[in-house]
Amino acid sequence: MRVGSIAHLARRFVGSLSRREPLAADVAWAHQHLLPSEAALWDRMAVQDRRHSLLVARRFVERLPDATRHEAAAALLHDVGKLQAGLGTLGRVLATVVGPRGTRFRAYHDHERLGAELLAEAGSDPGTVGLVQGSGRPEAVAALAAADHV
Repeated sequence: MRVGSIAHLARRFVGSLSRREPLAADVAWAHQHLLPSEAALWDRMAVQDRRHSLLVARRFVERLPDATRHEAAAALLHDVGKLQAGLGTLGRVLATVVGPRGTRFRAYHDHERLGAELLAEAGSDPGTVGLVQGSGRPEAVAALAAADHV
């Protein structure tokens, strides 16, 4: 594992320890970029995932000022598939360390595909579904990857 990856994971871990809800203004900002069915999924995400998604989405929009609504929605929902794993913070750490062993750890490692399935079922734009899976406009794919790994 690269040093940059370890630092990224360490920052995510420290941030995941807080149970602080996102600010109301941030929730409103997120909801304005989401369809009602997407907002319902976003609202179900763990508090630390919602806070992380807000940081990623704001970085994404800064990097890609011409982002479409469905691209911004993908940035907000890029980790929504983690709902399917049902892991808490320590479970996620273990899944990262031991890999995709067992149903829940496998789901955690496959969260992009699972998130895309959830979004397709929710009626998301194909551009949102694709970007969550890592496809779409090359500059959007690159901006999301960069925004998620700062």
